[in-house]
Amino acid sequence: MNYILISPYYPSNFQSFAHRLKDAGVNVLGIGEEPYDQLGSALQNSLKEYYRVKNLEDIEEVKRAVAFLFYKHGPIDRIESNNEYWLELDAQLREQFNVFGNKPNELKKVKYKSEMKKLFKKADVPVVEGRVVKTKNELYKAINDLALPVIAKPDNGVGSAATFKLSSEEDVHHFEEEWGEAQVYFLEPYVEGGVLCTFDGLLDQEGNIVFQTSFTYNVPTLELVKGQLDLAYVIQKEIDPKLEAYGKAIVKAFDMKERFFHIEFFKLENGDYVALEYNNRLAGGYTIDMYNFAHFIDLFNQYASLVTGGEFKDSGAENQFCVGITQRDAYEYKHDRNAIYERFGNSLKFEQRMPEAFAELQGNQFYAINANSQEEVDDIISFVHERKQEILLCI
Repeated sequence: MNYILISPYYPSNFQSFAHRLKDAGVNVLGIGEEPYDQLGSALQNSLKEYYRVKNLEDIEEVKRAVAFLFYKHGPIDRIESNNEYWLELDAQLREQFNVFGNKPNELKKVKYKSEMKKLFKKADVPVVEGRVVKTKNELYKAINDLALPVIAKPDNGVGSAATFKLSSEEDVHHFEEEWGEAQVYFLEPYVEGGVLCTFDGLLDQEGNIVFQTSFTYNVPTLELVKGQLDLAYVIQKEIDPKLEAYGKAIVKAFDMKERFFHIEFFKLENGDYVALEYNNRLAGGYTIDMYNFAHFIDLFNQYASLVTGGEFKDSGAENQFCVGITQRDAYEYKHDRNAIYERFGNSLKFEQRMPEAFAELQGNQFYAINANSQEEVDDIISFVHERKQEILLCI
């Protein structure tokens, strides 16, 4: 089997896909922008061949790279990045070279917020009504229909990028100036008091869910980045049955195969949920590592098994919570790295500096810490985020 990994070097924790695929007997072929020497010996040893391009954004250059690898190694069985930024590139390459997986015409439902809403409704899952806006006239009509506050985000966009919360006329005018009708936006009512949570998992080659999990944020991502707040998100020990039922209905409606999925919801104060977005890939950052810690599993290995026609094997271990938590360089915290290690010992599974691309949103220093109870989760968050008291001197 020949498997092309797009951008095998970045993000660094995704390099494990190359390692596990190679261990499963796959010829892993990489296409990326980094010099070969930068890859490091471990990744170099996992790649059968690496083709460096000047710019992954240049589709014609990347097509030439795939054609070369096809000529040298034979038919390509998979092309994948597991990264939302390259989803459209992956799909175009699959179509060009007749490779298994999503093609461009299948991406519309997972790239456009307005199209997602249609499938959420088809799955009989609650949503908040939204409006597509292309002009300023449509913007004001949508605001009149929906009423402030609303969330404005690109209809085709990644994460919280270029997202605005419009609570006042001043906010609307500011958005209008920033937007300039340069792209299609999607507006929907702001959900007051909603807790951002997810239903995530992995699908086999027939589209069956073979792994599922869920995590909850301490604050919504928009507030997180705008206020430069402290981040904590928690892989849950168990999934709320109502959330699970909604998630499974959505997965069926989207009809994807051999892929990770990441579905975002708001949990309402009444205990119900509204669906927000379907992401046709893993959650970002170190979330896959947190899945592994919470479920005592190696999802990189399980994915490689599915791709090569094998089965998914559950670890059989009892799940734990896993808290992903960060500290920001801009703030002074009461407890430093050594204190965190001393406090949580073997429960601290992982710590790493956040890549600059994620630091503004999530923070600078990341920790993944397991817990057995909600009380332990609360203690972890309180301890890591506790800041030093500012002493005011009165003269």
